[in-house]
Amino acid sequence: MQYGICNLGIVPLRLESSDTSEMVSQVLYGEVFKILEMRKKWSRIRLAHDKYEGWIDNKQFLEIDKDNYSSIHNSDKILSKNIIEFVSDASDNLFTIPLGSTLNGINLLNHKFEGNSISGKKEKLELLKTAFYYMNAPYLWGGKTPFGIDCSGFTQMVYKLNGYNILRDASQQATQGEALSFIEESEPGDLAFFDNAEGNIIHVGIIMKDNYIIHAHGKVRIDRLDHSGIYNSERNEHTHKLRVIKKVI
Repeated sequence: MQYGICNLGIVPLRLESSDTSEMVSQVLYGEVFKILEMRKKWSRIRLAHDKYEGWIDNKQFLEIDKDNYSSIHNSDKILSKNIIEFVSDASDNLFTIPLGSTLNGINLLNHKFEGNSISGKKEKLELLKTAFYYMNAPYLWGGKTPFGIDCSGFTQMVYKLNGYNILRDASQQATQGEALSFIEESEPGDLAFFDNAEGNIIHVGIIMKDNYIIHAHGKVRIDRLDHSGIYNSERNEHTHKLRVIKKVI
């Protein structure tokens, strides 16, 4: 088995081994992974923190050994705290890194970091404070940063920055935690999931106080939440049909 670490700020993870293939997620600075298959230009990888798989350009990561992979993966994560930060190499070349980048491999990469970081598990109420870092971020399929993010990337990153790992896709996240029967049982920070006409989970957001929800739909925004789903007051219609509410922490 081979292993790798992302040494750049934001790298696309693609469905197939091509620059024109769909971006299914992103690999952020410092994230480590197993290399499942290595070809001349592309590698199929499995990310350590959520087991998500896809294809990454071989020019956009560095190979590391198993010991370094295990050390970074098994240690308490230290993450960058600001919307954008910088690391520098031995020649003082700067690399921009986004909110939620992993800093545990900074010495392995021979980089320096002088910004703000965060680590450890936080109180549940901190989830919403973190969520506002992404407010108005444009919707981007597969995105995980304040410069473009999808609904489940948003919830995953908010939880990650507070010390909790959840899976990548909305349908996967819906398998985690304890289901609640009513909105009234929920607390700020719980996750609400929404389905389509076929009954498939296609959307997720974070519940706020007083029947509001923050979620990525066009952009990260706040809308009303009722027993039917998400109500968009600008459009005067329900945009998502509520399926289940889950208490993950």
